[in-house]
Amino acid sequence: MLDKTIKLVALDMDGTLLNDKHEISEENARAIAEAQEKGVHVVLSTGRALASCKELSKSLNLSSYLVTVNGSEVYDEKGQLIERNLIDREQIQMMHELSKQHKARIWAVTTEKVWYEGFPEDINAHEWLKFGFDIEDDESRKMVLDTLAKTNKFEISNSSPTNIEVNALGINKARALRHVCERLGITVEEMMAVGDSLNDIAMITEAGMGVAMGNAQEKVKEAADWITGTNLEHGVAQAIRRWVLEK
Repeated sequence: MLDKTIKLVALDMDGTLLNDKHEISEENARAIAEAQEKGVHVVLSTGRALASCKELSKSLNLSSYLVTVNGSEVYDEKGQLIERNLIDREQIQMMHELSKQHKARIWAVTTEKVWYEGFPEDINAHEWLKFGFDIEDDESRKMVLDTLAKTNKFEISNSSPTNIEVNALGINKARALRHVCERLGITVEEMMAVGDSLNDIAMITEAGMGVAMGNAQEKVKEAADWITGTNLEHGVAQAIRRWVLEK
């Protein structure tokens, strides 16, 4: 299935690299270290903001790029911001109103913090990277999704079956990783991408080797070239051993 050498491994974090306690298993850490020793770039590609993935990246001694907030921000090897993609403040206002209509739990990421509880009174005083809804009720969630889709102004995905993640139109992990590959002088065909949720589909389909976790949503498994073990079975390590280290 794959005759190219993998030169970059892009890893989602929650539900992929991390177990259900949000920890990195020794097996995953060891496989990542061995891939880096082989000269392979290991890039975390996550919906999380920089503040909540920086330490985990350091703990793995990662020496490559970092794709955060579903591709809204990209950092280079030195931790310098090289790309930032914002959502219009008017759109944030609209989504905030929509969340009130549906009594949805929300969170949002600005350039300086993640808003979980409460929301800033002055939306215009902030720069917005992502907006998220968490809606248990299937019908309400579908109504919100339909409203968002009709605007044609957003990149819509999720990081769990009950949530909706919204980025600026065209901004996703695949686009950010294309930028990273260009800067490193490699092709997306030489990339392996591993993930479990809808915000991973773009990078999984684009990569030369797209891997879905055993615990991935069905749509993600359908998009993948290969399915690995779950995040509790060190699926990341299995994929790295099979497609990177055994080659």
